[in-house]
This record gives sequence, structure tokens and C-alpha cells, in this order.
Amino acid sequence: MLNFHTHTKFCDGKNTAEEMVLAAIEKGFSVLGFSSHSVHPLDPEFYSPFDSIWSMPKADFPSYVAEINRLKEKYAPKIKILLGFEADYFEAEKIGLALPSKKAYAEFKPDFLIGSVHFINTPHGFYTVDNKPEAVKQALEDFYTNPKTGKIDGKAAVCDYFEAERAMLSKGDFDILGHPDLIRVRNGALKFFDETESWYKEQLLETAKAVAKSGVIVEINTGAITRKVMDDVYPSATFLEILHSHKVPVCIDSDAHTTAMLDGEYERARNIARKAGYKELVYPGNYVEKL
Repeated sequence: MLNFHTHTKFCDGKNTAEEMVLAAIEKGFSVLGFSSHSVHPLDPEFYSPFDSIWSMPKADFPSYVAEINRLKEKYAPKIKILLGFEADYFEAEKIGLALPSKKAYAEFKPDFLIGSVHFINTPHGFYTVDNKPEAVKQALEDFYTNPKTGKIDGKAAVCDYFEAERAMLSKGDFDILGHPDLIRVRNGALKFFDETESWYKEQLLETAKAVAKSGVIVEINTGAITRKVMDDVYPSATFLEILHSHKVPVCIDSDAHTTAMLDGEYERARNIARKAGYKELVYPGNYVEKL
């Protein structure tokens, strides 16, 4: 087994990096990639007014890099350890640009980058799409309420999310696209859009085209299931079938924030990948695993 999406106490994980390594060895992993949350070069404090700080501050980058490199050497005979970042995309005129780019992260010499969209910037403000349901509900009301009807325009919110993801794919330079339809995570509770509507499937199609053009790998992320926030993987079965039709390679990642989550729902994810037509998983560094 392989996992390239692993969080520790350096960001919002609950275990140390070494505890994650020991658990991965016990569970039979051959490769473990660490991917601390990052909004480099922005200061994570920019989002503190509306969310807790879960990105690694720049001051902790040297100790993070040093620790992962130490673990690489210490456990080399037992497991392959890789240094990575879950690099966020965010762009706002008053705050600046965070871009998942190998050039931007070059000084840290990462083995891989995951590009993710958590933040959505609007003309009226910005928010995180996977914040607590009440916080997301408030943001939708503040930023997407139609002044004529008084109702939330869920379609506009979803389109903004996928437009940001396509912008990241166009401007960035990274290896794995993280949880590609994260916007779904609070839809079960808030019901602000319908995944069966044609406009939504069009967003998935356009995003799949952008992924294929970029050449990145899409992760099948099991984290929502293990954290019990959604009983499904990212991407949805519909999105995964579209990605397969565009010959987009996929991998399986647990988005682990604890040792127990490292191999969470892997077999379920494999079955979903097989059903979509996939016969193998592909990871950065030319790692291939047959399904």
C-alpha cells in the first residue's frame, strides 16, 4: 500500500510524524508521503477571522523538512518516506497568491506536491468550503444570497469552486489533485445544490478536461468517510467515470490525520476505482499498483 496524503502535528494532524511512520510500517505500507497543509508564501493568519489555523506556519517549515528527512534515513530499510506539501491555491488582491508550484516550493526540495482548493474568494469575501456546516452556511448566506429571491445561489458557489480548481490546474505545477470535489462535503447537511443536474455534470466535465491537460494524478480520497463527514470518497462515482473517460490517472490516499486513518476504507476505494474502469493506481515517482 501507498499513501501520499498524510498530516501530522505540524499542521492539523493528531500524531507526530514518527508515530505515523511506525503505524504505516505496522499496517504494511511500502511508501508514506507526508503532506502538511501550506498556503505558502502567505501567512495562515489571513484566514484566522473565520476558521481555525490548520496550515503550517512558515516558521515551522525548516523543522518539518528536517524531521521528514530524518525519518527518511532512520526507516529507509523498512519503508520509503517522502517529503511533500498539501499546497493550497488562493488568490486575492489584498492578500496575495498561494500557488501549488514546484518553483515556489523549490527551496524546501519536496518529493511531491498535492494541489488543493479549500478557499473560495468572492467579491464580498472568502471562506473555506469544508469548514463546520454552520460556518459554511453563514458564508453561503453572506456571499451567495440572491438579492431578488433571498435564496442561496448554490450553483454560483459550486461554479466558483470548480473555476478556482481549473485556475489552479492551469497556473500551478504539482503532482496530485487533492479531493477534487471537496465542495460536496457539506452538501449533505446544507443541500445547497443537486449533483444530478446537468449544469453540475458540465462542471465536472470541464474540470476533467483541465485535469487531463495538466497531466496531474487525481487522488481517490477516503478521508471524508473515516472522519464521518460524508459517506463517500472524493471524487464521486460520476466524476471518477468522467475522469476515466479522459484517461486521467488516479491514486488512493487516506488524507490521514491520525494513525488509525492511514489505511481507512482502502478496499472500498479500490472497488470504486475498478467500477469506474480503472485497472491500476499511479503515484508520483512512477509507483504503479495493480487493482
